[in-house]
Amino acid sequence: MAQSDVQIFDRRLLSLKRKRAAANFSDTDFLFEWAIRNLRDRLEIIKRDFENVLQIGARGEPILDHALICDINNAFQPSLICDEEFLPFAPQSLDLIISALNMHSINDLPGALIQIKHALKADGLFIAALFGGETLYELRSALSSAEMEIRGGVSPRVFPFADKQELGALLQRAGFALPVVDSEIVTVTYEHMFKLLADIRGMGEGNIIKARDKHYVGKEFFMKAAQHYAEHFSESDGRIVASFEIIFMIGWAPHENQQKPMRPGSAQERLANALSTKETKL
Repeated sequence: MAQSDVQIFDRRLLSLKRKRAAANFSDTDFLFEWAIRNLRDRLEIIKRDFENVLQIGARGEPILDHALICDINNAFQPSLICDEEFLPFAPQSLDLIISALNMHSINDLPGALIQIKHALKADGLFIAALFGGETLYELRSALSSAEMEIRGGVSPRVFPFADKQELGALLQRAGFALPVVDSEIVTVTYEHMFKLLADIRGMGEGNIIKARDKHYVGKEFFMKAAQHYAEHFSESDGRIVASFEIIFMIGWAPHENQQKPMRPGSAQERLANALSTKETKL
């Protein structure tokens, strides 16, 4: 599959940042633990045994004990080293593909979803958690305000996360059946903005946007950003608030025995009767 011409993220820098984060990752893995726990809960509800399982991303615990784990490098000791943008799996070879907070930094996410669907057997399942559009909106505001005040313009410093509507459309576009997308906001408090930035680096989630400003902006910039953050996004005890939106995506590889939505006009009873109301014609 050809690589997308759109290159939002510097994948070489991504690999380097994950290597740097590996040694002390357990100090900042709380979001990964939360996402993995929720993914396990959702799989338990499905109540199906999946034999051939691929986990995309090695940070955090294995989501299922028997999963083959792939990642961009060996920093977190995956079973297989491969680029998530080019999955080396045969068509219809996997029963389940799962991922926890790993797919938001893929340049061609639509193409990756198509690859995932092709690698799943008929009625195979894809389920993933990834950061959504509301993630770190407070930090974005603080950094943008400081940069606008000092430099009169803004450069990209936080990931351009997708929202639920976009991801739902991408699942449908990739050909998944019965797509479901939902999200939750995880709120974390910090003593100040610099503690938050340290955690972001500890997760291996620093700025890897290709169009980022590569020049050091100076101490004044960060102090103004921290001041804006404290003034606009702090609680009564003075601690700042950081929001992380975790979006969950679920989609099935099509199969003839799956439940199908009813055709428009095929209902056997009027909705008004079912709701015990009067039908009004306009």
